[in-house]
Amino acid sequence: DAGNDEQLYECPMCSLTCTNIQILEEHVNLHLEEQSFSEGIDRELAQWLQTEEDNRQRSEEEKREREEFKKLQRQYGLDNSGGYKQQFLKNMEREVDRGRMQPFEYHKRKADMMECLAFGIDDGKTKTSGVIEALCKYYQNENKDVRRVWLSTGVDHFHSSLGDRGWGCGYRNFQMLLSSLLQNSLYNDCLRDTTVIPSIPKIQSMIEDAWGEGFDPHGASHFNNRLHGSKAWIGACEIYSLLTSLRIKCQIIDFHKPTGPMGTHPRLFEWVLRYYSTDNEGGAKVLCTSKPPIYLQHQGHSRTIVGIEEKKNKTLCLLLFDPGCPSQEMQKLLKQNSDGSSLRLLRRFVGGLKEKQYQIVAVDGVLSLEEKAARCHASQVLTSEKIP
Repeated sequence: DAGNDEQLYECPMCSLTCTNIQILEEHVNLHLEEQSFSEGIDRELAQWLQTEEDNRQRSEEEKREREEFKKLQRQYGLDNSGGYKQQFLKNMEREVDRGRMQPFEYHKRKADMMECLAFGIDDGKTKTSGVIEALCKYYQNENKDVRRVWLSTGVDHFHSSLGDRGWGCGYRNFQMLLSSLLQNSLYNDCLRDTTVIPSIPKIQSMIEDAWGEGFDPHGASHFNNRLHGSKAWIGACEIYSLLTSLRIKCQIIDFHKPTGPMGTHPRLFEWVLRYYSTDNEGGAKVLCTSKPPIYLQHQGHSRTIVGIEEKKNKTLCLLLFDPGCPSQEMQKLLKQNSDGSSLRLLRRFVGGLKEKQYQIVAVDGVLSLEEKAARCHASQVLTSEKIP
């Protein structure tokens, strides 16, 4: 009011009009205190909500990690669900329930299995012999596109059975390798205590014995120093430790990344060619060498290299025994067709091996006791360097 000389003061926050500056200040301070309190409440609420969200995410992550860990344990046979014998019996019971096996056959096979396990020997039910010899005959007459072929010393093929289906490829490949070494007099002394093909549980015990000698303590700890009675997968390191403990000289070669286009590994093929062709440079088309087969490992599976073809156009082709191939299929190779169509079971060209990485274990002679001890010590040193 222009006619009123009294000074008026308006609150900048709510437009309330005051006649006294002190009253206005008190009023504004109340606004500020109320706002500060509200902001504090909002901040505490936000912090509480964030903490709750963090806890929820952490709980879900821990649950997911536990489930993934259990899944990995099941996948790699480390979940205490039993081993070869338990799986063999369970699968036979399932066959009986489905009417695919008679009860008398179940009891007979169970008795046979228990006897083989007691003696630590393989029952030979999944073995196919004579494939290398049949390949030699086939290649002698083949005149289409193979320039030269190198083959390992005789190798028996072993495939997975009711007791190890889904996890036994590493053990079956060791049996294949051992079947060749047993035919080579160079290894007689190393294998004087292993004159027959051991069963899978026996191989597990042999690997445990190698760990007990001090080989690969880091790898042993991964399995809690125990394989027997489990369905644990094994790989190149376990094969190396077992062979070295038997005084068999071998090496692991790691092809840790592709060396060719489209994720291929031509250097792996070239290495295998050098392995077989060294000391075997004769002019013959078919070279049945004295070389043992090669253990080939990649993520999730392993196979056995038993030879290599060199085509007339210089391309290379590996010949592989796969534990996943049943004996009914392998036996087709014993009656080789003139067109070689059955060889598709064995042949793998460069474009057919496209995993991210491969490892091979190659045997090359015998170790002295001193060399064996040195390699055992080296595996312990490497372990101590890996573990902080």
